[in-house]
Amino acid sequence: MNFLILAQAGFNAGDILFQLMAFVFLLTIPAILVILFFIFKRRNDRLKRMEEKIDHLLLKMEEKNG
Repeated sequence: MNFLILAQAGFNAGDILFQLMAFVFLLTIPAILVILFFIFKRRNDRLKRMEEKIDHLLLKMEEKNG
């Protein structure tokens, strides 16, 4: 009987800390996915711009030589 009273006494600081850490962990997973998405999207845009510039330079070189 005494154990039941002690168990229902209230929240332990460790329980609250664990719940906060679990909540933060659950929020970080989607945040990391969103950040990675934008990093890869920006990288892909940069590669496209570089490819366009190289194609433009190659076209100019062909016009000069040909």
